[in-house]
Amino acid sequence: MSSPFSSPAAVVFALALLGAGSAAAQTAPAADILSDSLTLDGTLRSVLEANPGVTSLTELANAASGRLAQTRTGFLPQITGTATYTRIDPVVKLPFGGETLQLAPNNNYDAHITAQYLLLDFGKSAATVKVAESQVQTAQDNVNVARRDLAFNAAQVYYNILFMRESIKVQDAQIASLQAHRNEMEKRVQGGVSTRFDVTTTDVRITQAQNTKIDLQNQLRNQQVQLARLLHKPTQADIPVKGRLAFQPQSVNVDAELTKAYENRPEIKLARDAENTATLQQRLIERSNMPSLGVGAQVGAKNGYLPELNQIKPNTVGVVQLSVPIYDGNKNKNQRVEALANARSAVARTQDTQEQIRADVRQAANNMEFSQARYDNAERQIAQATDALTRARARYRYDVGTNLDVLDAETQLAQARLARAQAIYNYTLGQFQLKRATGEQIWQ
Repeated sequence: MSSPFSSPAAVVFALALLGAGSAAAQTAPAADILSDSLTLDGTLRSVLEANPGVTSLTELANAASGRLAQTRTGFLPQITGTATYTRIDPVVKLPFGGETLQLAPNNNYDAHITAQYLLLDFGKSAATVKVAESQVQTAQDNVNVARRDLAFNAAQVYYNILFMRESIKVQDAQIASLQAHRNEMEKRVQGGVSTRFDVTTTDVRITQAQNTKIDLQNQLRNQQVQLARLLHKPTQADIPVKGRLAFQPQSVNVDAELTKAYENRPEIKLARDAENTATLQQRLIERSNMPSLGVGAQVGAKNGYLPELNQIKPNTVGVVQLSVPIYDGNKNKNQRVEALANARSAVARTQDTQEQIRADVRQAANNMEFSQARYDNAERQIAQATDALTRARARYRYDVGTNLDVLDAETQLAQARLARAQAIYNYTLGQFQLKRATGEQIWQ
């Protein structure tokens, strides 16, 4: 009987357990973080530090804060200073009483300071500030989403590496056991108890197990490359990672987790941000067609006053201005229609996000539940396979069993151990999926 590990389907099965999350290239973390083997926390910190994608979104959030500060200047007076020189040729000259009367100088000088202040705009400036504040919150929530996704990608690659190491240990144990069995058969062949066929059959199984180990080692190397990419270390493929897979079950209250998700999940925060921004945009458009009342004052000095045209004299100007929109071609009316549609769309997106959150939490809880069941089953399989291998070896030693029985028992034990490692891996990822679904922060 051929080993299950030798078939293409089995190899695909083993490799399918090792899929890695995609990741974007990141900038290099601090050297002291990579000076020793990385724990999970160290991996997350290293990946998040100075990440260009996160940095880009952070700068966009800073830009939004700058726009907010700009909108708040609408509540403050605007003061400008102006100085001009104007040369006029020719100027108007009139004969008067035997003399020539010049009405304006050729060289005109004017320097003044102007102050303007908006007294009343019926809430337009306040509505603009509210919209800008909502946009700042959206930008900050986008940063949190990016950091969350990057951290969970890093955690997945970290546990992929631990899983593949554990799988390689399983293969090493199988190879060592098969080699020990082969050595025993060599002695039996020399003693004339067994045939060379049994040795050859065992060699085939050893080679098959070694091939599977080579495939796992290749996948491990690829995962290390993925982690190097996350850490923005393209020239360093073998990133030091320490830790081991451990089964740490936890109880899950789906209703409590859903409540937590509705409060903390960044996607729901973004959806509510969009809903709030759309509402504020509606209010701004409603006020954009309102009158505005402003005052202004100007203090300065200029020339051009009769009779001494070239003498610079102080002057003052005061202004009160009322602006009333009369007709805008139904622009404001159409803007209100658009804003109302955007508000309804934002509400629908929030509802869709809530439904997606419910599905994410329940799927994560299901994955944990069934992974725990598979772990319990794998533990029983290991106990049964270990007992079967002990009995098969004893039967073969006393010539009441075949070498094929021993080899099959070895394979079944290796498969059971791999199934247990897979169950631990799946359960651990399920725990992180639940944390992601509930908006729990996994990085410091």
